[in-house]
Amino acid sequence: MHIGQPKTLTECQAFFRAPEQPRHRQYEALRAYFLDQRLSKDVARAFGYTVGTFRVLCHQFRRTPRPEFFCRPRPGPRQQPKKTAARQIVVQLRKQNFSVYDISQALKERQIRLSATAVREILKEEGFAPLPRRLDEERPIALTKMEPPVLS
Repeated sequence: MHIGQPKTLTECQAFFRAPEQPRHRQYEALRAYFLDQRLSKDVARAFGYTVGTFRVLCHQFRRTPRPEFFCRPRPGPRQQPKKTAARQIVVQLRKQNFSVYDISQALKERQIRLSATAVREILKEEGFAPLPRRLDEERPIALTKMEPPVLS
């Protein structure tokens, strides 16, 4: 069958009669029992359940307030509180030419735990390019001797 070619009526019926996904199979079996009023032993056999397993499935279905048979998109987090709290400090330190690792260490000393990867992501979002590799003598003074940046 080619992409975009419509399915035959038989193929569409097979989708409902022989579901491949477990949740879909449960849904169709319960639908056949409760809506079509087929015998539980016939439904169990048709959908590959033992009679006892199908009875347990019916029991659970009747006692579950809102059973989930179909996928719902679950929204992810809209913000990251740690990153948001540290954003201003990260930008100030980068303006003083500190590396991602130096910034991460400075945040750690202020009890703000943010990985070097998270710092790199903030800097990228703020439009900073990565610093070129530097020798030890090219690095700025140690952060412990430096005064904290003034936030405006």
